[in-house]
Amino acid sequence: MATVVLVGTLDTKGVEYGWLRERLLGQGVEVLVVDTGALGTPRIAADVPGEDVARAAGADPEALRAAGDRGAAVTAMADGAAEIVSRLYARGRLHCVLAIGGSGGTSIATRAMRGLPLGVPKLMVSSMASGDVARYVGSSDITMMYSVVDIAGINPVLAPVLANAADAAAGMAKGFAASPRALHPAALASGGRPLVAASMAGVTTPGVDAARARLAELGYEVLVFHVSGTGGRTLESLAGQGVFAGVLDLTLSELADDLVGGILTAGPDRLTAAGRAGVPQVVSLGALDMVKFGPPETVPAALRHRDPLVHNPSISVIRTTPGECEELGRRIAAKLRTARGPVEVCVPLRGLSTLGAPGGPYHDPAVDGALFTALRAGLEGSAVRVVDHDTHINTEEFGRSAADRLHRLIPAARRPGAAPGEPTAERGGPPGAPGAAGA
Repeated sequence: MATVVLVGTLDTKGVEYGWLRERLLGQGVEVLVVDTGALGTPRIAADVPGEDVARAAGADPEALRAAGDRGAAVTAMADGAAEIVSRLYARGRLHCVLAIGGSGGTSIATRAMRGLPLGVPKLMVSSMASGDVARYVGSSDITMMYSVVDIAGINPVLAPVLANAADAAAGMAKGFAASPRALHPAALASGGRPLVAASMAGVTTPGVDAARARLAELGYEVLVFHVSGTGGRTLESLAGQGVFAGVLDLTLSELADDLVGGILTAGPDRLTAAGRAGVPQVVSLGALDMVKFGPPETVPAALRHRDPLVHNPSISVIRTTPGECEELGRRIAAKLRTARGPVEVCVPLRGLSTLGAPGGPYHDPAVDGALFTALRAGLEGSAVRVVDHDTHINTEEFGRSAADRLHRLIPAARRPGAAPGEPTAERGGPPGAPGAAGA
């Protein structure tokens, strides 16, 4: 029978979890309740009591209760819940995990959810879900549902929200039990067609689409990651686990946000995981001509003189400066120099985005040139090849050329339909290839 695992603090949310359990049982699924409360008395009985959760984290439940330190208790119970949930999944006793809570309960439950493979249903009903949920979701596939009101007793507003959550969890559990679809990194890497990661933003979509189409022609499956901060972190996580045969990292705007203070940063480790893992990479400089913020009024006062451009109702952008471009070039070069696998950088000389193409508001060859010059200087003497393209990033010619270059860098053993004995990598095209001017 399909099983839904409820993970929650039964000392503060016991009534609500009891209501959820009855709703789920009425939907014909089995229910297991895991208590993550450490400081109070549970209001309903749990299948896995809080003492067992604490011990799973290596903590002493009596010591936690005596200390009364909520922060320490939340940390321990989150670690313990992650261990318990993983064990239940390994034993075939979990087909969906459902939780409800405020900030503390959401932190505990989503820590457990993030430890499960992609594809395992995960639903979090939270009073925190209408804000920034990146710290809860991370690079996982957690579904967040806003509770509208605080989770403090069953009332006319909360009841339909919880009913929808329970019904959704029951349906997902039944579907998953009938057809498991968990995506383990090893299974992804050893599946049918070799996987390639590609980074993309709206302003680099035409070029990346052309590259994606070419890679599909060559026999690859392309996973596209939107450079939204979370997208870049997910790409890095999977690349570090060896999921990809190659990485086509054409859009690096998260690095500009990290440098200048934009809202879509993936952190300082962006553009490092594939290099550490020795995964072949073709890299470009897409969308480094801009830094992303929220609506215009959210742009920091110190930057408003740079004439923010409204990209959509939620995003405003400013143009990167020559100094920022120089620093980005240095940072990118420093990251790529340490790569253990083959790397090529494709430089679109005529623009880095739809805004930076000829005629666009951010088309500025001199500013882009500061980026290119610093990048080349930082890579001088390294094994990384820099290839100039006399076009902008969103042409079909550019995208297909980048795809072909990545295909040549990927070892024969990981290429689609590669014949035994085929050379493992070809560093760029032959001398005099169109658009190629290696550094």
